[in-house]
Amino acid sequence: MTEQPGPAATAGQGPGEAGPDATGGRRLAMEGEGEVGGGTRGGLGGSPPRGNTERFGALLSPVPMRTAGERIAERIVTAIALGEFVPDQRLPTERELAAMLEVSRTSVREALQRLQASGYVTTRRGRGGGTFVKTGRGPDADEMIRRTLVPAWKELSEILDFRSLVEQLIARTAAHRRDSHDIAAIRQAVDGYAGAADREASRLADHALHQAIARATHNARLVDLSARIRREVSLGFDAEPYTAEVRHRALHQHPALADAVIAGDPVLAGECAASHFSLTEDMLTELYARISLRSAGESDARSQSQ
Repeated sequence: MTEQPGPAATAGQGPGEAGPDATGGRRLAMEGEGEVGGGTRGGLGGSPPRGNTERFGALLSPVPMRTAGERIAERIVTAIALGEFVPDQRLPTERELAAMLEVSRTSVREALQRLQASGYVTTRRGRGGGTFVKTGRGPDADEMIRRTLVPAWKELSEILDFRSLVEQLIARTAAHRRDSHDIAAIRQAVDGYAGAADREASRLADHALHQAIARATHNARLVDLSARIRREVSLGFDAEPYTAEVRHRALHQHPALADAVIAGDPVLAGECAASHFSLTEDMLTELYARISLRSAGESDARSQSQ
């Protein structure tokens, strides 16, 4: 879904192509990327014969295509459902969202307008203004989440597994290679998360901790890989899923992971990393299961009514 590639898009990448992911493969794409609207799907090179259209009616009418703005809106609603953005939190600016998702600002503007019209976000003017999350629940929220998660679930599952393996490697390597500077940075980041006053402060402190541990490997490629996977798992928004329960668990898991790295215990550090990074996987899996169950129930209900 790259109508107009952002700064991180691959040179020569065409509209609708998925960009490279952390492993040099393809990044997680939105459902429907590369679709082109506005045409009739009747046949090659033109519209279907008039007689057939009259005979079959709506069956051969043009298939409506979702715009890039619609797909971005769906992704934002999914991120809100995961707690990546919470009520009263200001969303990244239009320019920042366009860069994060590698799309045009026009598409982001359309997405925000749709979300505002549906009551998910609100706009505040003046100093400290911007677009703020109002709610994550709406009459079409489940369908928007389904369109984001279900088509990409197999790929997302592989990314989550890949992340678990990579972060365990990072933790073990950091335990072998950390120095006094790394130890100070890790301790400072743990304290920063414990003292975070809100969602945004927690996000920044969490990112700082995991980047400090990654830098303790003294391998720039591992540092970059950790950050890239984080962005991909978070649907491009660079924010871990968040709830009060997740924060409560992280407040216990962060010190345990940090202590294992600082103590130079690679086995324990790897085990702590595996446990900690399962938080994101658990939240995504729970949301996917809930949406899939609701979709199946609605499908059964429609079948019984026919």
